Amino acid sequence: MLDREDCISEISRLREELHRHNFLYYIKNAPVITDAEYDAMLRQLQELEAQNPDLVTDDSPTRRVGAKPLDEFPVFNHSIPLLSLANAFNDGELRDFDIRVRKVIPDVEYNYVCELKYDGLAVALHYENGIFTKGATRGDGFQGEDITDNLRTVRTIPLKLMPEPGIEIPVSLEVRGEVFMTRGSFDKLNENRMNSGEPLFANPRNAAAGSLRQLDSAVTATRKLDFFAYSLPTEIPGVKTHFEAMEYLGKAGFPINEHIKLCSNIEEVIEYCQLWIEKRSELPYDIDGVVLKVNRLSLQEELGAVSRSPRWAIAFKLPSTEVITKLLDIEVSVGRTGSLTPVAILEPKEVDGSVVGRATLHNEDEIKRKDLRIGDHVIIHKAGAVIPEVIAPVTEKRDGSERFFEMPKACPVCGEVVFRPEDEAVTRCTNMECPAQVKERIRHFASRRAMDIEGFGEKIVDQMVEKGLIKNPAQLYELTLDLILPLERMGKKLAEKLIANIAEAKNKDLHQVLFAMGIRHVGEHIAKVLTKQHRTIESLMSATADELQEIKEIGPEVAASVVEFFSHEKNRHIVEKLKGEGVIKEAGDEPEEADSADSEISGKSFVLTGTLPDYGRTEMSKLIESKGGRVVSSVSSSTNYVLAGEAAGSKAEKAKKLGIPIISQEDILKMMGMRE
Repeated sequence: MLDREDCISEISRLREELHRHNFLYYIKNAPVITDAEYDAMLRQLQELEAQNPDLVTDDSPTRRVGAKPLDEFPVFNHSIPLLSLANAFNDGELRDFDIRVRKVIPDVEYNYVCELKYDGLAVALHYENGIFTKGATRGDGFQGEDITDNLRTVRTIPLKLMPEPGIEIPVSLEVRGEVFMTRGSFDKLNENRMNSGEPLFANPRNAAAGSLRQLDSAVTATRKLDFFAYSLPTEIPGVKTHFEAMEYLGKAGFPINEHIKLCSNIEEVIEYCQLWIEKRSELPYDIDGVVLKVNRLSLQEELGAVSRSPRWAIAFKLPSTEVITKLLDIEVSVGRTGSLTPVAILEPKEVDGSVVGRATLHNEDEIKRKDLRIGDHVIIHKAGAVIPEVIAPVTEKRDGSERFFEMPKACPVCGEVVFRPEDEAVTRCTNMECPAQVKERIRHFASRRAMDIEGFGEKIVDQMVEKGLIKNPAQLYELTLDLILPLERMGKKLAEKLIANIAEAKNKDLHQVLFAMGIRHVGEHIAKVLTKQHRTIESLMSATADELQEIKEIGPEVAASVVEFFSHEKNRHIVEKLKGEGVIKEAGDEPEEADSADSEISGKSFVLTGTLPDYGRTEMSKLIESKGGRVVSSVSSSTNYVLAGEAAGSKAEKAKKLGIPIISQEDILKMMGMRE
């Protein structure tokens, strides 16, 4: 048996050898030993580490087999956001991108780098002194999930960097790229799952994403995943272009794709994109596009970003495969907000790696525009390579047996008469008790901006609805301890708190209750406008559309929606129950709004964008309204000001184009007399 010093020396030697052979096999595709020789070295290292567990390190090749299962993934904060890319779908949109870039920074020589857009999962890898220490998913771009243990099992991700001579590795290094699964590995995985009676993955991307998000990294280790590096956020001395950054990554020991291309102008980019429309099937892995990036890093920095997308890059989406199948039927689904959506029931066909049997048809007008009939042979593809879409009928295949589709006059879920607002394409069910909508309506009713009933999260509401305790918001006020105590994870203390919170939420103004009812087009501000004119719920329910439109700010859409909502007997019945429970106040109880006629912002409209230093968006909106101002959601020529915080996006850009003043938090506080 080896003594301690010999063990340390032998473990170090084996790790270095295994790292070198991993690099040669997985990165360089040039192995110099047999699999049997490699396995023998790995077993020897495992035995020595088992005898000396205190010598096990995170960069050990033995960590490829996985670690102890997790209860959940920790949150990982990205120091530099992982921005998502805007899309181009044709040559014209690529040329438009080139024009936009040159317009922002004119009189500069541009060249572009083109890379394949792999169909996998974006990850960020962090190295300290050349050792892999952390890895995370993109998440929302600002926060991802720490999946370090799972990423250690991906053989093409170096645990210890093996740079070429002369390549300096900084103490801290971040590298971004894509984890994916080849078609061959995907087919093998699904074959094994089929043999063991497990459900099959739909496509390689789903398989890769599902594998990386396993809480047990030992499971991830059984899936053959691969990795390509495509971005280097860390500044490296001497690296001035993206193409040089990719060369650096390759020399530092990362796998980079061989098909990267430097293009001198946008026409060369278009040629490259057209090439891969034809050649994509020749690759052993799936791609869904080509990524185009401005090459020079200083220009990337100067161009910056709009919202969550960089101005210096765009993704050209490859057109998806078109397949002919049969439109067997059209069903109508009811969404959480009452919208009726026709859905195509198709003869199942494989499209771009997954079987498609259903596709949304959006609305009645879309079906008529495309002249689709039940029984048609139709052309389908995946819009943006993701969402199944029916493109058009194959009219020459019609034999006369096809049938026209008609939108139902009654809701297919609750049977109530449906309503299609004038000048809108979507038909809706406005019954507050419709089972398809009830969960969403109750969640909205209890939400902070509405009745603010604390404790009514998604899981609690789901349980109450599924067990038949509540079918409409009014029944919240009929709940008792005996009814809710049997719910899952419901203790007596929590149940008592929920009942107390419900009782406390009765003390709300009429405009809050009106907003909580979830009437289409009636947001917080419009609810205040309506209840300022109609002081009781009876007055509002009896108003005609014409009478409502006499109120300033109330147009035909809002008026029609309010009248339609209160025309349903079930909705009126819920209003009566809310009155009976003391939730809706009697006439005269609604407080008058404070006089703000002398305020500098009185009567002015504001659009909020970005993050303010000291105020949340809801808090600032209430403050503006308390001073007589009005907060609107979108920028138009009638907008008076845009209040912009950090990371202000497209709304600020539109304001600049329209010449609308853009103000800061400090500016508006001065306008409201809250700052000198």
